[in-house]
Amino acid sequence: MDEHRVGLKPILRTVWAPRGERPRALVHPRYEWTYLSAFVCPEKGATSFWLTPTVSKEVFLLLLEAFAEEQGVGRDKRIILVLDNAGWHVDESEVPEGIVLDFLPPYSPELQPVERIWTLCDEPLVNRSFETIEELEAVLGERCVELSSMPEVIRAHTLFHWWPRGRTHVYH
Repeated sequence: MDEHRVGLKPILRTVWAPRGERPRALVHPRYEWTYLSAFVCPEKGATSFWLTPTVSKEVFLLLLEAFAEEQGVGRDKRIILVLDNAGWHVDESEVPEGIVLDFLPPYSPELQPVERIWTLCDEPLVNRSFETIEELEAVLGERCVELSSMPEVIRAHTLFHWWPRGRTHVYH
């Protein structure tokens, strides 16, 4: 599980252009943000995306409760949730029954599989300018729905060669 901040400040990437011509990207940078939270099971390629206006301990607890309900976790079904050490992440005593938190070492985003899907999520936002955060969220939401139906693409980006397979389904 991880969070990704996107907003009205455009995401610019390199583009191809004919030799001798300079490509142009119209931008109108503003500093309004939304947050995309993603839960990913690398082995299955399953995803669960959530858009929130902010990140905080309270929002994180609400996300965990919604995710636990969505996944049907409880006494009989448990999920190990691997996450970073962000300040708003909570300790074990506050999480819903059935979710076990496993924190990554500090400053190790390369170990977090879900970090690798942010470029996929950003694709429809790249080199574009949005008038409102709602317009951006609509495009981002459509992209998340699209990615949710592409488990093989998610697996290809998140299932590391060293990942333990077949024993349990761990979400990030």
